[in-house]
Order: sequence, then structure tokens, then C-alpha cells
Amino acid sequence: MVIFGVLLVVAAGVGFYFMRRTRDQLHAMIGAETLPVDELERLRQISDELGARGGFRKQCEVVGAAYPRPEGLLVSEFSKTECVWHRHVVKRRFEERRYDSNGRPNRTRKTETVAEHTSWAGYALRDDRGVLIGVDPNGTAPDKPEQVVSRFEPYQRQQGPTVFGFQLPNIFDDSSTIGYEYEEWVIRPGQRLYVLGEVHDRIGPLVIGKPEQDGHFVISTRTEDQLRKSARTQHRLLAVGIPLAALAGIALIVLGAIG
Repeated sequence: MVIFGVLLVVAAGVGFYFMRRTRDQLHAMIGAETLPVDELERLRQISDELGARGGFRKQCEVVGAAYPRPEGLLVSEFSKTECVWHRHVVKRRFEERRYDSNGRPNRTRKTETVAEHTSWAGYALRDDRGVLIGVDPNGTAPDKPEQVVSRFEPYQRQQGPTVFGFQLPNIFDDSSTIGYEYEEWVIRPGQRLYVLGEVHDRIGPLVIGKPEQDGHFVISTRTEDQLRKSARTQHRLLAVGIPLAALAGIALIVLGAIG
């Protein structure tokens, strides 16, 4: 009872962290301007005229369609989809055998990540006026990308050697593995994107990416209105659930200590 109570209190603390993060991101979206790229170019030109060439910084939102970098499109690992960004994850499902105090075996199914990769290559965004701005994903996974692969492949057990016509078991085979789960996500060229971040000209052309200091960085296939609605819903649910979990956890800890 005490352990379960402690877990509830810890869960409430983790939930509080995510509630504050969700609130801060919502406030960042509300406070940021959605600017066309040519307006950002005008502001950068003013910055240059004031002697701050290469030092332009502006936190804002940019909306447009994904556009490939000058080097061309990327190709995803599993589905071979042409894209501007991709990510894949491989998970192993397996059985873990343990013995209880009476020596009886217990099998528990578990999952572990054995491989994952997120593309870091930059790409561009073409806004509604047809002007391009660079996007530096910096390894950040976008919100709600398109999933192009989701499959499970059972583990194929290898046969052992044949001796005098008899098939022997493979003693080196990993009998605990059940199979492998493959997932892959992409952003195709032309995908509508919402980006909240910091626009800079450190490398010359304007690029939007993760703020150098404080600030939020969001790349999403959803609109700003959809993101705001989702954030408000999540914040309300956490605001209700966190106090309940904390109170229940404290109650269980007290009852466990008394008992």
C-alpha cells in the first residue's frame, strides 16, 4: 500500500511538470506572431543596417509547405519514401523468465528499443506568398508526422545442424525473442507545417530553429488552433488528475504507515 502511494505521489509530480510545460507552450503560441517570410527579411534588413549583420533573432511562428533542401530529398530507411524528414524505431518483444520464491517459473512479456534514428538534415518551408525559409530540426521530432510503417515480424528461429538425418536444436538461438516491431514516420514535400521557434541569420539565409536560450520549438503538421485546443484539453485534465493522484497517494502512505 505504501509503495503504491509513493508511486501515485511521484506520478503527480511528473504530471505537474508536464502541466507547466504544456501551459508555457500554450502561452508561447498565444504570444508569438505568425509572420510571412518577406516580413522577416525586412526586419533582418533593418538589423543589418543597424550593424548587426548575422545577429538577427526573432521568436515567431511560420506557416507553409515543406520544401526540400538544395541537396534534394531524403529517402526513409524502411519504406524508401522520398521526404524532407524521417524517423524510425525498432523494438524487440521478448519474454523474461523469472522464478518465484517457490521455484515456480513466471514469464513476463517486455519490449525494448534496439534501434532508432531521427534525421538531422535541414529542409525549407515555403510560405503562402511563395517565399522560402530554412528549417533546422536539430533532431527534434515533429508533432503528428505521417506514419508510413507499422508492422510486427515474428522472430524466425534458426534450425540447428542435421546429424545422421536428425535435426538438432540450435542451442545458440535466443528463445526469449518473440519478434520485432518496426515503425517509421516521414514528412513529405508539400506537407503543411506550423513552426514555432527562433528565426536567425547566423549562416546567412534566414533559418527557423530551436531558440538559442529560453523558448519553445515546435514543428507540427497540425494547425495552431488545433495545437492550442489540444494543449488546453491536456492542461485541464492534468489540473484535475494531479491533485487527485497526490491526495490518494498521501492517503495510502498514511494508511500503510498506520497499519
